[in-house]
Amino acid sequence: MTWISDDVIERAARFLWTTARVLEQRRFAWHFLGGGGGPGGVLDALDAYRTEDGGYAYGLEPDVRGPAPQPSTLRAAVPVLAETGALGDTRTAALCDWLAGVTEPDGGVPAALPTLRPYPHPPWIRVPDALTGGLLPTGWIVGPMLRADVPHPWVAGASDFCRGAVDALTESRAETHPYEVHAALAYLEGAPDRVWAREAAARLGELVREQRLVVLDPTHPEQVRIPPGYAAGEFHFPHDYAPAPDSLARPWFSETEIENSLTHLVNSQEEDGGWPVRWARWSPTTHTEARPMVTLDALLILRDYSK
Repeated sequence: MTWISDDVIERAARFLWTTARVLEQRRFAWHFLGGGGGPGGVLDALDAYRTEDGGYAYGLEPDVRGPAPQPSTLRAAVPVLAETGALGDTRTAALCDWLAGVTEPDGGVPAALPTLRPYPHPPWIRVPDALTGGLLPTGWIVGPMLRADVPHPWVAGASDFCRGAVDALTESRAETHPYEVHAALAYLEGAPDRVWAREAAARLGELVREQRLVVLDPTHPEQVRIPPGYAAGEFHFPHDYAPAPDSLARPWFSETEIENSLTHLVNSQEEDGGWPVRWARWSPTTHTEARPMVTLDALLILRDYSK
C-alpha cells in the first residue's frame, strides 16, 4: 500500500522550506528530491553542531541548548551519521572517544552532564549530583554503532550495559515508559546476539501492551496509560515503535493496528504541511525547531511503509 503521495510531500516541502534548519532541509532534499548535496551535504550541515572534543551541542537536539556537548543530543546526531554511512569515519572515532570520557564505570552513559546546568534546558531534563548511566540514552547511541560495526572499545562496554538493562527490564516486568522502550529497541536493532535480541524484543512488546504504552485505536487514546510528566496528547503509536516494516517491533502489532496507526499519521499532517510536536512545550523556539524534525520523521516512516 502507498502511504505517501506527491501531495503529502509537496505540502511538507513548503513547510520545511519555510521553517526548517539547514540540516533538516538538506536531509529532506537528499531523501525526497535527490539533492541537498547528497550525504556529504547532510554531513556538512551536521558538522556545524560538532564540538572540538568530538561531541555535539549548539541546539542540535532542540531541547538541549548551549555549547556543552551532552549524551542526550546524540539522539539527533547518531541517526544522521547512520543514514549517511558515516558511522565508522573519523567523526565517530572522535565521538566514541568523547563518550568514553563521560561513561560511568558500568558502561552506561548519563542523560545529562553537570556542564548542562548553566544553559537552558526543559524541566524534565534534570542534572543529578550523582551521575548514573541509563538505558536512555545509551541504547539510542550504541545500537546504530553496533549495526555499523564501529570498531571502538567504547561500543562493547556500552553494549554489555544495555543487554543487562534490557534483561532487567523485561524479566522483572518493571513499570517503564515509552522513551525507555524506544532506547531499548534501538539497542536491540543492533545487538550482536540476534536470537537473544528477537526474544528480548518479543518480551518487550508484551510489556508494552500489558502496561498500555501504545495507542492501538487512534479513536480511543484515553485507553493508554499516561506516564508521569507527559503532556496532554503525548501518545505513542505502533508506527513510533516500528518505524519500518522490518523493525523488531513490527510483530507486536496486527495488520489492522499498523494500518490504523499509519492512517492516523497521514491524517495528522497539519494545514501548513508539518506534523505536530506531541511532547511538552517549554520554549517557543525549541518547538519551532522540533516540528521540522518530527515532520521529516513522519515522511520517512510513510515512505518506508510504502516500499
